[in-house]
Amino acid sequence: MTFCLPSEYTGKNEHKVGVREMVIVVGGGWAGCAAAFAAAQAGARVILMEKTDMLLGTGLVGGIMRNNGRFTALEEVWAMGAGDFLRHIEGVARHRWLDFPGHRHATLYDVTRIEPVIRRALLDMGIDVQLQKRVIGVFKRDRIITGVYTAQGNNIPGDVFIDTTGTAGPIKNCSRYGSGCAMCILRCPAFGPRVSLTARAGIEEIRAGDGFPHFEAMSGSCKLDKKSLAPWLVERLEREGKVVLPLPEHLQKHELLAKKACQQYNLEEFARNLVLLDTGHAKLMTPYFPLEVLRNLEGFQQARYADPYSGSKGNSIRFMAIAPCNDALQVEGVENLFCAGEKTGLLVGHTEAIATGFLAGYNAVRYLAGKKPLFLPGDLATGDIIAFMHREMKTPGGLKKKYTFSGSVYFQRMQERGLYTTDVQAIRERVARLGLLDIYREKLLR
Repeated sequence: MTFCLPSEYTGKNEHKVGVREMVIVVGGGWAGCAAAFAAAQAGARVILMEKTDMLLGTGLVGGIMRNNGRFTALEEVWAMGAGDFLRHIEGVARHRWLDFPGHRHATLYDVTRIEPVIRRALLDMGIDVQLQKRVIGVFKRDRIITGVYTAQGNNIPGDVFIDTTGTAGPIKNCSRYGSGCAMCILRCPAFGPRVSLTARAGIEEIRAGDGFPHFEAMSGSCKLDKKSLAPWLVERLEREGKVVLPLPEHLQKHELLAKKACQQYNLEEFARNLVLLDTGHAKLMTPYFPLEVLRNLEGFQQARYADPYSGSKGNSIRFMAIAPCNDALQVEGVENLFCAGEKTGLLVGHTEAIATGFLAGYNAVRYLAGKKPLFLPGDLATGDIIAFMHREMKTPGGLKKKYTFSGSVYFQRMQERGLYTTDVQAIRERVARLGLLDIYREKLLR
């Protein structure tokens, strides 16, 4: 089987401005929330549909922003007009300019506070946020999706669609590639398995192990309930933002590093030590750790996992199905379907999801306005990572890697190309020189 990414946009959109103006975003993780915000900011009516009872998906247990090249990328998106969205994240930050092994100047947001803040921000934008609405199919005419339908029996028409359903799970994949359902934040048993909008539209996805190299991976961290940890450990964690505790040699888990979706943490420091970060919970930087062993360590005698509940033996499995799309994030084979987040390729992280979410949301409205989509230039990290990832994914070796601003192969490229900087003014000037300053604030529909 050959996986081909489409060439740049060559189609012609003849729709009249203002006639087709409903954007439907399916999937309420960071990518979906960013896409919905961007589309609303550009003037469209927006429905955001999420299968669970909370937004943000893995963002409910993540919490790391601005580490390494993510600082640059986030400031690029901010300069392009996403500031009103990103300020809400900054408003619940617990720690800023934090260094931990292999990573510098990170911001840690409070995962226990972030969801209501983002939900309110979307509602204030006039976005119709529909929770516990699991999309299971589409209505389609030729190359045009005309609507979606849910497991609850709702039929919802729309004009342009954005697939941000992610790539994690469902249970059968966690069993096949992991150790069964780890009862993670995605809660498939309660709210139903992930359903890909792209697949339901009849588009063949690139799937792990389905004629391609195995690129599935396990989520890279667990969360411990702070109340179950020793007071001295919690006090230090909240004061410093991090705790790095050396492990006895017989407990060091070098084999876990290759399993992590977050390959920017594939560093020896994370095998030799227990690394904790303060994100509201105590974020344990390992895909899993046996609880009976953890409780033998000083300060962890009463430790309990907050997510996943089966953190003793596994975590959620990600990167199971990716949409074939171009660098403007338009899905191949359907005229009015875009994608963001992990659906776009082997991208890892909140910043990566937000960056692609804003581009997809903005391009969805450009489609409605009869304009060609925006391809971000390679002189921006946010444009370069998309193009680079898509090129690399055409090769067997590239399919075995993960791409992120914060480490691994792409952060190295980012530094070599001179794209990495923490100089906010220099980043804004770079965006301005490219004619993209506040582009995401442009009202395309009125």
